[in-house]
Amino acid sequence: MSNPSQLPDRRTSSSSLARWLGTLGPSLITAALVLGPGSITLTSKLGSIYGYDLLWVMVISVCFMLAFTEMSARIGMAANRSLLSVIREKWGKAVTVVIGIGACLVTSSFQAGNSIGSGLAIADLTQTSTPVWVIITTLLGMSLLFTKNFYKVLEKMMLVMVALMIISFLLTLIMVKPSIGGILSGLVPRVPEGSLLLIIGLVATTFSIVGAFYQSYLVQEKGLTKDRLRDGVKESFTGIIILGLISSMIMISSAAILLPQGIQVNTAGDIGKALEPVFGSWANVVFIIGLFGASFSSLTGNATIGGVMLAESLGLGSKLSERGVRICILAVMAVGGIVALLFGAVPLNMIIFAQAITVIIVPIIGVAMYRVANDSKVMGDLKNTWFKNIVAILGILVLIVLAVNNIRTIFFS
Repeated sequence: MSNPSQLPDRRTSSSSLARWLGTLGPSLITAALVLGPGSITLTSKLGSIYGYDLLWVMVISVCFMLAFTEMSARIGMAANRSLLSVIREKWGKAVTVVIGIGACLVTSSFQAGNSIGSGLAIADLTQTSTPVWVIITTLLGMSLLFTKNFYKVLEKMMLVMVALMIISFLLTLIMVKPSIGGILSGLVPRVPEGSLLLIIGLVATTFSIVGAFYQSYLVQEKGLTKDRLRDGVKESFTGIIILGLISSMIMISSAAILLPQGIQVNTAGDIGKALEPVFGSWANVVFIIGLFGASFSSLTGNATIGGVMLAESLGLGSKLSERGVRICILAVMAVGGIVALLFGAVPLNMIIFAQAITVIIVPIIGVAMYRVANDSKVMGDLKNTWFKNIVAILGILVLIVLAVNNIRTIFFS
């Protein structure tokens, strides 16, 4: 008979699993807000034009996102105050205001696309008016702010939205039956002719430094501290890996179905419609559910980032429970909804404005995070290792390259 002391402690295993699942919220929120309708459109477009050839770009982008999200999580667990508060103490209020307002402007510029994507998804399924659903989904997002514990509601909603995206896109992938050899070959770096601008766009949408920055706030909202470092780091990795998998599934599905048919994707809805001849009307339903998950999660999560960072830069607080923070989040959602209703799409001027702000703000955020993560007074034994510094410096160089490209696009094209 076996010695009970030698048997695996199932209660300990279950407890460990439950504790890990309990920490997943912050990084899943970050992942869900990064993967919006614009990301879906771009990854679909890349797959439809270049097949599996650019999967390696997704892998590299996810690696940089992992590095900065994990770094932000460690800052949140090590510091007894918000990241913007630390930055204010180190470099003054002016830098804090630039980062806070800049991040809010960047996120606000993407809100219209999230509002349109959410409304369009339901309108497509119900064959009703898109503007009506833009209003309804925006008001639904706003109503969440008036719940008793907004963070817990946001966390649970993001878990549901991510689950919807995984299920819908995984089903599509299974039905497509892609080439395993093609997928493996796509992991070998190559730059097809004419793909450079799309590669830059893919890196920019996947490697979201603003989303990574906000991870420190989410960790503190969750109540994770340095004594739970392993849990915090593990959950940071899990959420971003899920982001990479979902994006990769979309690209692979497009490569397997749209490329052979010579169909190029110009809007997020095109991929669902293009799959209809092969899978029938259910393929469109499956894809639209995933599109709604991506759009609505970004609508609420993106507005939360912009609102919180704006509120703190103005001295209105940093916690989701604070009135000033909620008012700023509502303002970002309202801007997105109004622009969506007035223009029906994100205006070109707003895109150019967002790019101009990104040129200034993104490298500053990257450098600020790097400097804080190497501050022994703030981080203690959680400061960056030499390897993490190397990866962070490479990531900052990528951000600078993206900024230079934006400057060229805005002023010289």
